[in-house]
Amino acid sequence: MEWTGFLFLMLALKIPLGALLYLVWWAIRQTPEEDEQPQGEGGGGSRVEHPRRPFPRRPRRGPHGDPAPATPQRVRTTIARARTPER
Repeated sequence: MEWTGFLFLMLALKIPLGALLYLVWWAIRQTPEEDEQPQGEGGGGSRVEHPRRPFPRRPRRGPHGDPAPATPQRVRTTIARARTPER
């Protein structure tokens, strides 16, 4: 009965691997589609990309550039000790 598991792993699991290899082979063989550009008629001229403005050095806070909120007060932590049972 152990040979059926071996046979399954050696043969049946090769099917998805073969399909993957076929898909990759098919994708490599495809030629890229060429975009059709309208020639001359309507649509205006070519679009010129303008460079973006750089981000400000400091990020603005809030809708009108409010300053950063104040830091919270410091809180001291205590170490919890186990209670000893009273006798």
